[in-house]
Amino acid sequence: MHFPAMPRYFFNVSHERSNLDTEGEELRDKHAAWHEATIIAGELLRDIDGKLRPGQDLQLEVTDEFRNRLYMIRISAEESI
Repeated sequence: MHFPAMPRYFFNVSHERSNLDTEGEELRDKHAAWHEATIIAGELLRDIDGKLRPGQDLQLEVTDEFRNRLYMIRISAEESI
């Protein structure tokens, strides 16, 4: 039995430099991609390990297999004067 391939989603990270996801991940649908993005964003923030400074941003862009943007998660650090 042949099952159709699941759609592929890409998770591009930008923090100090851009890191384009060239492999992607096959997931059931865009809702599963959102769920995965929230997990990845949490892991990225944890991995920064105190190194995020005021004026810096962490961005996670989720695109579909055609590189259309579906979601963007932004974490911005700002200093109030």
